[in-house]
Amino acid sequence: MSPFFRAPVLAPAAILLAVAGCSWNPPSAPQAGPDPADVSVPVRPVTDIGVTGAYQSFRPVTPRSWREQNERVAPPARP
Repeated sequence: MSPFFRAPVLAPAAILLAVAGCSWNPPSAPQAGPDPADVSVPVRPVTDIGVTGAYQSFRPVTPRSWREQNERVAPPARP
């Protein structure tokens, strides 16, 4: 039997599946804890954290001598 003869039999099933797919509602998201819309629920206070607390300026400085730079990073002399 040719697939063209089966098409009228499968058409109602395809239409029903398409309509059923359009009416599907996703499940509601799970909610942990109290209802966020409830005004009587206690909440944590808002805290303010400074974003420049550990700021260190890296602006250009006047150059030092290369000898002084090398002495600062050199390992200590052995006795």
